[in-house]
Amino acid sequence: MMEPSLNVLGLPLAPCSTDPVTGFFRNGCCDTGPEDHGVHTVCAVMTAEFLAMSKYLGNDLSTPQLQYGFAGLGPGDQWCLCAARFLQAHDEGAAPKVRLSATHRRTLEVVPLEILRLYAAD
Repeated sequence: MMEPSLNVLGLPLAPCSTDPVTGFFRNGCCDTGPEDHGVHTVCAVMTAEFLAMSKYLGNDLSTPQLQYGFAGLGPGDQWCLCAARFLQAHDEGAAPKVRLSATHRRTLEVVPLEILRLYAAD
């Protein structure tokens, strides 16, 4: 049996979003595993600024991709982001808010907890 996933605070991982359904495994949680090379572990609350930056960098999260069942994200939507993309957004001054309770502890291999706390939404 798998060990329960923990968040960056060392507590059980809370769900991130089921509408839209997010997560590498599309289970609503920012769970991760060996096959998740992008480390999609940061439960982020989207902002217009972050979505614009992400689109500019080639990862358009706001435009619907209906062939994949993806309606597109808007400000306020929660989504499991790649840890490295979050760190890049922090460096660029465009980081979204973060739900620490729903951010997987593996994020800490990429982003220090002190940085995550700057954007804490919970």
